Amino acid sequence: MYNPKSQHADDFINHEEILETLAEAEIEGRNPARIEEILNKAALCKGLTHREAAILMACQDPTLDEKIFALAKEIKHKFYGNRIVLFAPLYLSNYCINGCVYCPYHAKNRSIPRKKLSQEEVEAEVRALIRIGHKRLALEAGEDPRNNPLEYILDCIRTVYSVKEGGNSIRRVNVNIAATDVESYRRLKAAGIGTYILFQETYNKENYKKLHPTGPKSDYDWHTEAMDRAQEGGCDDVGIGVLFGLSGYKYELVGMLMHAEHLEARFGVGPHTISVPRICPADDISLESFPDALPDSIFHKLVAVLRISVPYTGMIVSTRESARMRGMLLDCGISQISGGSRTSVGGYTTEERHDETSQFDVSDTRSLDDVVRWLLELDHIPSFCTACYREGRTGDRFMSLCKSGKISLCCTPNALMTLKEYLMDYASPETRAAGEALIERGLLDIPVERTREITRDRLQRIENGERDFRF
Repeated sequence: MYNPKSQHADDFINHEEILETLAEAEIEGRNPARIEEILNKAALCKGLTHREAAILMACQDPTLDEKIFALAKEIKHKFYGNRIVLFAPLYLSNYCINGCVYCPYHAKNRSIPRKKLSQEEVEAEVRALIRIGHKRLALEAGEDPRNNPLEYILDCIRTVYSVKEGGNSIRRVNVNIAATDVESYRRLKAAGIGTYILFQETYNKENYKKLHPTGPKSDYDWHTEAMDRAQEGGCDDVGIGVLFGLSGYKYELVGMLMHAEHLEARFGVGPHTISVPRICPADDISLESFPDALPDSIFHKLVAVLRISVPYTGMIVSTRESARMRGMLLDCGISQISGGSRTSVGGYTTEERHDETSQFDVSDTRSLDDVVRWLLELDHIPSFCTACYREGRTGDRFMSLCKSGKISLCCTPNALMTLKEYLMDYASPETRAAGEALIERGLLDIPVERTREITRDRLQRIENGERDFRF
């Protein structure tokens, strides 16, 4: 029986409930009156149930689909404005003992060189990332208790935070590592991580077992219940996601929203972020093996439906996607993107954009400066802000501000100030010119006069060489 408050994976990701939801959606998705009813509810910006979202996803009326996209854009702007948070992944090690058939790091892959960064190499990578302007990283590592134990991850976090380069530093480290126990999550939280990220890959338990034949990750329950243990360990900002293309997208959409409902029901706060990667080619991995790979049109609508369903949650798309697709997704829901990414171990200290240690092929290969200028040309504010983590606005404290609409009083000024930092320290002349023009327009979007005055004063102080006002 479906029970969102249960601690057991089979209860809060209930297979029978998902099948019933999809069957209902096939019928109701052809009912224009029901679609309009759901859209009217969604316009209140309180979110949708997994059943309601499934009905929107099943809709095949082009006119109603246009309303879905328009509402997604409206909701995204209401909660996130035109801010886009930027980050970079940092791959620490590709040693892994799991048998995931969709990942080139799987244990049986003998063609991929195995590599693990020393702390000196981590420092070099971080310096390279700081020199191009990054402030927020997501650490990535395969699951291997011998080569990548928790102590190694903690050492890497300490190293990242210790590096100073030209007066700048990494201000926030998010962590994407394998499911672990409550005590390990406590230690990660004590080390100062931001968001703990773990992709479910697929919520279809039968497919999950086929896709994860060996290794610790093959335990569906242990993996699916990881976010509960993370919350119990104090990691109150958690990020979920699936790898679209491993199973049917409608099943995955419902499963992911049920997971979000479970976290809300049990801990009072849903996921801080939802990521939407799609299966893509890599060493030893061919798309021909994955018949559920998503076409662009369905992927585009999927992101819009997610945004309508979870209006308060940040949504992330990586450089797996092309510049064209990323541009489309910004308008309908995405609020965070990576930029200038390298997906290989040690990739930021080499000229090669891709090598044999890469986890996947990068589609958007532009530099960070190119991405920043592109965002500016689209009238988005590139943001390097990390203030919420540093000021303790996490978990339910962040969500209460977000749901009340007050978070923009923090986010817009900090986005403008971190953009100013980037323009002063790293930007090309063309990017700086575009950014300065947007900052002046962005100031006008701050609704409170006093906040606007403080922001303008701090922008001037940044211009004069001061830095780091806790943003």
